[in-house]
Amino acid sequence: MSYDLPQKMAAVVCRGPQDYRLEEWAVPRPGPGEVVVRVKSVGICASDLKCYLGAPLFWGDAQRQGYCQPPVIPGHEFVGEVVALGEGAAEQYGLQIGDLAVSEQIVPCWECRYCRRGQYWMCQVHDIYGFRQRTFGAMAEYMLFPRGALNYKVPPEIPVEHAVFIEPLACAIHAVQRGEIEFGDVVVIAGAGPLGLGMIAAARLKNPGLLIALDLDDRRLEVAKACGADMGLNPRHEDVVAKVRSLTEGYGCDVYIEATGHPSAVEQGLHMIRKLGTFVEFSVMREPVTVDWTIIGDTKELNIHGSHLGPYCYPVAIDMLRKGLLPMEHIVTQRLPLSEFQQGIDLVAAGDRSIKVTLDPSR
Repeated sequence: MSYDLPQKMAAVVCRGPQDYRLEEWAVPRPGPGEVVVRVKSVGICASDLKCYLGAPLFWGDAQRQGYCQPPVIPGHEFVGEVVALGEGAAEQYGLQIGDLAVSEQIVPCWECRYCRRGQYWMCQVHDIYGFRQRTFGAMAEYMLFPRGALNYKVPPEIPVEHAVFIEPLACAIHAVQRGEIEFGDVVVIAGAGPLGLGMIAAARLKNPGLLIALDLDDRRLEVAKACGADMGLNPRHEDVVAKVRSLTEGYGCDVYIEATGHPSAVEQGLHMIRKLGTFVEFSVMREPVTVDWTIIGDTKELNIHGSHLGPYCYPVAIDMLRKGLLPMEHIVTQRLPLSEFQQGIDLVAAGDRSIKVTLDPSR
């Protein structure tokens, strides 16, 4: 089942660090169990920026092989209109031609140890849209959801410009789950970018005693309050470690979630958090981070939790957006045509004029 698909499409192609080009590319065709969508909107993520800038995670260093497999079409935050369904895909995913749909950012192998245990987000093969040859991304007019993907129908009442936020919101929800927040906890979320704002909205649902957002941008802190933060603190204007301690009888926060991507926020959190607290590290760092591990072990006996992707969280994210629990009109700040992808990358890199930047390939 399909529309009459064209042979060629416009696509952004990553060929190397800071070598992204708008090219003509073949429109994908679905095989059995596969879905093709016309991309309606795609977000530019901080990890897209770090890949663009050449971070070792994506391009390798002395200890690891680069994750990115160029040439590849970037983009793992997206929503699209179903235009073609391979054999069995309609029944498997409950999708029809014309539906809006998203796909979880990782397409598991379903054969490795992690996938067999249900821990598919840590799949050993680890094909994520926008970085791998099996999983070309959404910075194009059309994209393929391969066999084995985890796909979801998007309710029609969620606007396309909001639905593109399902992926980052799912990641944010998982990070909050990793924080193991208890009723009455003092929770600090460092970073009020798109992911941090999603974490604030998700953490609000956990009913913390005090929910604090940290960011260097006062405008973002105001949006954080609209997402549910009780207060916003700017490290440019005050000693935020001393402030949080003063709010907690000198103990420090119970849970600290790092979502800035800056090494200084890691050290800040280790000093801010109380003994026996839970520290969640979410960010993709551009460079290695050095801290005093004595604080983690002998001094505070902290629980250190990593957070990766948004496993089992897409239905929750879709429901939160359907219910209007986030001020999306203040989060999606720029919508650009695909041809202006470089401007979009530059906006994300600058960070002072945007929160979530999206590309609309249909424009």
